[in-house]
Amino acid sequence: MRSWLFVPGDSEKKLAKSRTSDADVLLIDLEDSVALDNKKDARSITSEFLKGSSGKAPSQSIWVRVNSFDSGLLEDDLTEVMAAKPCGILLPKAESGKDVTHLGVRLRVHEAINAIDEGKTRIAAIITETATATLNTGTYKDCSNRLTALAWGAEDLSADIGALEKRNVDGSYRDVFRYARTMTLLGAVSAGAVPIDTVYTDFRNLDGLRRECEEAVSDGFIGKMAIHPAQVPVINEVFTPSNAAVARARVIVSAFEKAGNPGVIGLDGEMLDRPHLRRAETLLAQIRSLGSTQTTISRAT
Repeated sequence: MRSWLFVPGDSEKKLAKSRTSDADVLLIDLEDSVALDNKKDARSITSEFLKGSSGKAPSQSIWVRVNSFDSGLLEDDLTEVMAAKPCGILLPKAESGKDVTHLGVRLRVHEAINAIDEGKTRIAAIITETATATLNTGTYKDCSNRLTALAWGAEDLSADIGALEKRNVDGSYRDVFRYARTMTLLGAVSAGAVPIDTVYTDFRNLDGLRRECEEAVSDGFIGKMAIHPAQVPVINEVFTPSNAAVARARVIVSAFEKAGNPGVIGLDGEMLDRPHLRRAETLLAQIRSLGSTQTTISRAT
């Protein structure tokens, strides 16, 4: 799940166009990109889109970003869209792992009502949109078996804390936002969830997007959210492990297996221990999740 593309839930035109993108995940949005007066129509349009997409493009998952718990709109969102069986629900403004647990309980009820296998609907959450939420990023471990991914957000956090600027002059995030980003990465890994980097809002600046993607990959993020289809190819390219990295990971896993899975092995003059093995296994699992090693590309490791 490298690329997560937001699509406004009230735009039939943009929803139809989104099916032609190569995004791994379509995030049909009922929250920030939909005006309050359009929420009801957005639910209906999103539900029909989900029903019309059933059985098509199995490599592309369709998720729905619902409104937050404190909006008073969440239950209406779930009632409408769960009948259309989305792959997952993205919860915005999650304050702690308890919110994910609570959402999981609600999904269980809606799955029963709509004859969906219990636990089939996955959960992702954006976990840094308030100061309180950012301080609770370590609370997601064991909160729900449905939890798949955790992401961070800068826009709402900026408003919550009253920050005048999110980035420094050189384009890097200011300290408080780097903290939120770092804590999301650590919180996701601790919870066994996929860490997803936030959107890059300057959607015409693909060079800037590439630099931010490369930094995210180096730090350990597995994917990134997108706000425009033009961002998807860059995200997919950068977040796809290189052929060389995949080959090296296979060699490492094979070497440990042949040695009887000891704590440490010697390989090509280098001492490798269990963390090296775990990183290799994680990379290979990422490739398997893409469907085929044919999706790898020849780029620098």
